[in-house]
Amino acid sequence: MYASSPGVAAGLVLFALAPAVLAAPISACITRWSMPLLQRYALARPNARSSHRIPTPQGAGIAVIAATLLVAAPWAAWIHGAIPLPLIGSALLIALVGLVDDVRPLPVVLRLLLQAGAVAAVVFATPEALRIVPALPLAVERTLILIGGVWFVNLVNFMDGLDLMTVAEVVPVTATLGLLGWWGDLSPSAALIATALCGAVLGFAPFNRPVAKVFLGDVGSLPIGLLLGWCLLELAWQGQPAAALLLPAYYLVDSTVTLFRRIARREQFWSAHRSHFYQRATDNGFTVRRVIGDVFALNLLLAVLAIITVSASSTWVTWLAFVAGAIAIGFVLRRFSRPQAF
Repeated sequence: MYASSPGVAAGLVLFALAPAVLAAPISACITRWSMPLLQRYALARPNARSSHRIPTPQGAGIAVIAATLLVAAPWAAWIHGAIPLPLIGSALLIALVGLVDDVRPLPVVLRLLLQAGAVAAVVFATPEALRIVPALPLAVERTLILIGGVWFVNLVNFMDGLDLMTVAEVVPVTATLGLLGWWGDLSPSAALIATALCGAVLGFAPFNRPVAKVFLGDVGSLPIGLLLGWCLLELAWQGQPAAALLLPAYYLVDSTVTLFRRIARREQFWSAHRSHFYQRATDNGFTVRRVIGDVFALNLLLAVLAIITVSASSTWVTWLAFVAGAIAIGFVLRRFSRPQAF
């Protein structure tokens, strides 16, 4: 019995990792096969927001989302007997919106309305028993989640402006969500989608390392934001709102601070720009690899802090984790804002 225990444990670990292991090669294969088509019909030419200097195909997010859903949906039906249909339908809708926008840009208002519809389909299909702040009226809480969901979908898109940036964000977050699911602190369906998404993004990563051969495009960044946001929302519904905020904290702070700064300066905040801290870092002399390395290291720290809050279940530990996370994020953002000495 004792001799078999390590083998059983290893088998369980492999079973937990299987969605990522399956999604990674599917994503890589679809990315490779689609590149000639993307080169022809979805070429991203440098503009005011771009960090690249030569026309580069975009739209590899098709591979990431396809791999995630092809693995997660059948797996959920087989293991858990249920598929989160509103989430899958919304992810496909928002991916379609992104695909159209990659080929022929849509009006801002239409794009936001379609995104809001996709997020609303997920939020309002959730059982009423799942609450984050029970003191608030249900309609108010769900409306705030809807607004936050639309913002999160867009901020993932805004932050996808540098080679491997989305990889450096999504991989630590989804890996942590998968681990929390393994420990029983996240619903099985959310842990499954997070693990599959982690693998799919890793399969895309070799094609996006500097200098990138292909970009995700809106067809990838928008539904990634939706899927990731839903997984984090599930974590909050499971009684872990602190961890759900800590995991994406760098993206939240960089994009939100940038938004309010642009509004304060009376700029057209919805237009293309290079005002995010990670973009300013490259303008200040940081190499792409150094920016991505700093962001990845920061996200690993935030993941550790999130795990600590879940494990400790202590208010003072949670506040200490928030303070440590805020200091770390502030340090990185300040570094990105300062020119490098040569």
